[in-house]
Amino acid sequence: MKTLRDRTAVLTGAASGIGRATALALAARGCHLALVDRDAAGLAQTASLLPAAGLRVSQHVLDVSDRAAMLALPATVKAAHGAVHLLINNAGVTTTHSFHEQSLEDFEWVLGVNLWGVVYGTKAFLPLLLAADEAHIVNISSIFGIVGIPSQTSYCASKFAVRGFSEALAEELAGTHVGLTVVHPGGIATNIAANARSADEAGKARMVRFFEKHALPPEAAAAQILRAIDRKQPRLLITREAVLGDLFKRLLPTWGNRRFVQTLVKVMRMGNTLQETQEAAIAAARAEQA
Repeated sequence: MKTLRDRTAVLTGAASGIGRATALALAARGCHLALVDRDAAGLAQTASLLPAAGLRVSQHVLDVSDRAAMLALPATVKAAHGAVHLLINNAGVTTTHSFHEQSLEDFEWVLGVNLWGVVYGTKAFLPLLLAADEAHIVNISSIFGIVGIPSQTSYCASKFAVRGFSEALAEELAGTHVGLTVVHPGGIATNIAANARSADEAGKARMVRFFEKHALPPEAAAAQILRAIDRKQPRLLITREAVLGDLFKRLLPTWGNRRFVQTLVKVMRMGNTLQETQEAAIAAARAEQA
């Protein structure tokens, strides 16, 4: 986009993490904001950190997986801001389960937020974006939308789907004034790991400690996202592990995925947990079928 000043951005998952950091970065560029999240307290805190003057900021407390609420949102945002130029579908959740032990309800929860939230948001706001003189969509996928990771089947399913949806939609929008960027972050210091649903609290705790020690600050991710918007960049990889994982996957699709997974499992000390989970799943399946 040529400028973000005096434009209006709709940003989901704005209560914390990448969403909050991106809201602050957009505000620093003079962009008006419609902040969306189901966490009312976190949303209010984000709004309190924004400049007090010169910006229109509206808060919208809702769950992005709620189809009716999302489809009704554009009318509310238009009434508050008059137009929409930027849509950032950022809201995301995860679980830490093997597929064998994960409930279908948890799988549906992840897809509801991570995939349907993106689809609903895009479907709802695309007419306003097409009506603007220039506009842009940012969909947050993940490095786990490029490589498959054990204990993250639902998250990978959702993020691979966001990637495919975004790439197809970008082709449909080619030649229009609406750009699209699909973002694949690696480890970012957000609350997603701490808020994950998990049957393995010890494994979850290891993941949280890994993120706290090694993950990139969300402010750095937000800066890269805004630069990609400025450049109308179709694809953005954030963090070294995202770049390396993508490279391994493209050069050696099967071996590359396995090698990346083995390295990640070793770094995060997930090996024993995964082996125990596999053994328990096999034992349970054999007992059930006996």
